[in-house]
Amino acid sequence: MNALPSEEMVITRAAAEHGIASAGLHSAVSTPGVRQLLAILTAFWVYVAFSNVLYANSMQASLAMEMSGEIQFFAPWGARLLQHLFLYPALLCCVWGSIRVGWQPLWRKIPSQHLLGLAFAVLAAPALMLGERLGGPPEMKPHRMPTGSALFLEFFSRDALPMWLASTTTFLLTYGFGLALIMGFAFYQRLRDSQLRSAALERALSAAHLAALRMQLSPHTLFNLLHTIRGQITWDPATAQSMVVQLGDLLRRLLTAGERDFSRLADELQFVRLYLGLQQQRFADRLTVTVPEPDASLTAWVPSLILQPLVENAVVHGLAGHEGAVTVRVEAVVTAEMLSLRVVNSIAPGKPEGCAGIGLKNVRERLAIQFGDRATFSAMPGYDNVWIAEVRLPLLRDGPTAPKQS
Repeated sequence: MNALPSEEMVITRAAAEHGIASAGLHSAVSTPGVRQLLAILTAFWVYVAFSNVLYANSMQASLAMEMSGEIQFFAPWGARLLQHLFLYPALLCCVWGSIRVGWQPLWRKIPSQHLLGLAFAVLAAPALMLGERLGGPPEMKPHRMPTGSALFLEFFSRDALPMWLASTTTFLLTYGFGLALIMGFAFYQRLRDSQLRSAALERALSAAHLAALRMQLSPHTLFNLLHTIRGQITWDPATAQSMVVQLGDLLRRLLTAGERDFSRLADELQFVRLYLGLQQQRFADRLTVTVPEPDASLTAWVPSLILQPLVENAVVHGLAGHEGAVTVRVEAVVTAEMLSLRVVNSIAPGKPEGCAGIGLKNVRERLAIQFGDRATFSAMPGYDNVWIAEVRLPLLRDGPTAPKQS
């Protein structure tokens, strides 16, 4: 009987239960959105504009005091503000073009990126000249604005060449800083999205692992119980029929518990009582079972089916190797907000077995996934030929919504 689902089915189911859509896992924002782009560039350009205006005004004031004159070495603040206002649309267009061009492969994209930056930088000098015409003091404004060829010759005259070179160099560096800011923010977004996807995948993987561990218990338990019932059919059909009814109740509880990460301690003890009752009907002359009644004042939650592999191991390995009587005792003790679940069984003298197997390995793995180092599991021989399997975990009083540690 193959009741185990494939790994792909388990992961898909776990991802769906945790609200992780496949499209959400593979989608990423590689560049900032339009609003974010505008906000970043606008804030950056406002800072550049005011810093340039303050620098030019402070330098103009310093030179004017030293030379005791009214010579205008730097463009007035109104002209510089208009210059940055005129350059703002060009900045948006060039940055948008840079994002569209991309950076891979570098040998092909670097020239295009430089051309975009240069195209923006060369506009700085004409923008400043235009700003002086529109926003400078009255004595700097001509009575008649030049148009057409005259304006073209003024922009590209030999006297304007040094200003072109200086402004192009300055604004090329400014453009580079702005572009680096955008690309840095885009890198941060990709890193953040990658971390979110990694965390989501890790949660899905942990959930899939837990689901797989719970599902491994079902066929293992069913296989052993069916063999137990088969031994009763030939010589005690009535007992076999009663055991089939009990097995149906057990499987119903098993399926219900297998769909949850946590269950009530009372339900877990009831499941153990039902399972051991089935085993006791087969080994009535050899098996003695003690399961405590749950404390009505204690509302505790434990990982689903955490006790089942322990009691199954106690029965199988307790009866193995000898023909004597076997006692299986289940204990639940609360100490300092820690819950201890112990399964104690007698074993054959000189043969302390029961520490290996898929069931106990599953217990260790589940505790590690759900609680980390806050929970421990031990299985070791005790005095007087007994084997003690103990689970210590934090006392959870808040139900199955209590946070799990991975």
